[in-house]
Amino acid sequence: MKTRLIMTIAAGASALALSAQAQDVASFYKGKTVNVLVGVSAGGEYDLHARLAARHLGKHIPGKPRVIVQNMTGAGGVVMANYLYNVAAKDGTYLGGIQNGFPALQAIGTRKLKFDTGKFQFIGAITPTVETMVLWHTAGAKSVADAMKKEIPIGAVSKGSITYAYPELLNAFAGTKFKVSVGYRGGNGVNLAMERGEVAGRNNTWSSWKATRSAWLTEKKIVVISYAGPKPKDLPDVPALSSYAKNENDKKVIELITSGAELGRPLVAPPGVPADRVAALRKAYADTMKDPDFLKDAKQARVDVDPIDPLHMEKVVKDVLASSDAVKKRAGDFIK
Repeated sequence: MKTRLIMTIAAGASALALSAQAQDVASFYKGKTVNVLVGVSAGGEYDLHARLAARHLGKHIPGKPRVIVQNMTGAGGVVMANYLYNVAAKDGTYLGGIQNGFPALQAIGTRKLKFDTGKFQFIGAITPTVETMVLWHTAGAKSVADAMKKEIPIGAVSKGSITYAYPELLNAFAGTKFKVSVGYRGGNGVNLAMERGEVAGRNNTWSSWKATRSAWLTEKKIVVISYAGPKPKDLPDVPALSSYAKNENDKKVIELITSGAELGRPLVAPPGVPADRVAALRKAYADTMKDPDFLKDAKQARVDVDPIDPLHMEKVVKDVLASSDAVKKRAGDFIK
């Protein structure tokens, strides 16, 4: 009887503590604005996912703060991530939709990043991504085999992005002859370059094509020639990037560089945000993913919803950063 009484008192005290924490979080957020920063231009998948979640997130955060999205472009998202990590308030009023390739970029150490992706506090992501390589309908090629026979101009955002690394991986392992040009402002910039005839292909996620350029798929303006990640049922039957790996080391290099697929389009908080607010933001994000209004909007936007647990996201980042020196060094040949 005494043991049961102690357990009941302890449970009651724990419930009271959680209730007090929730009240504290609600009091903090009441009347405030949560700023969601996106490091790339409007119109792409990162922007779409951030805005879609932000539209419903506020009503699930205790205190029901206003949530607004702002684009802070530069260096393929690095400018925003630097700001979020080093300048933005560390109180839970600033979140960021960071590039999922940052852990790989940090692991290989070829660029001086002013942030540690392992210290960002992951809030969640709407769904994993599947990377694809596509060619424009006027490219004169419709497969990896075709791309091995002629030089094809490819557009990319920066040398630190998957848009650059993916075609270069195909060049190295499959023998394609892609000529990659960087410097385009976000995915939309590359898309416009394809329409203008400047380039004849690019890397992008399958979900992004469906959500932002579905007409290109139905009108057969683009053809998918390769993919990386878990193959969805509606993806054309094309070879996986990993199928061109000649040995286990090749495979690990490909896995490191394409590891961002498991992170989707990550929403993170900077380091230093109090644990109770991070917990509240994670719960609010999880609740948003089940919100009927959110799900309705996601369906209309052609966005698949398969939420990624933030603890899994943290593990993915930890594993990427712990890759062997040999794998990191070789991966550095593809992410400058």
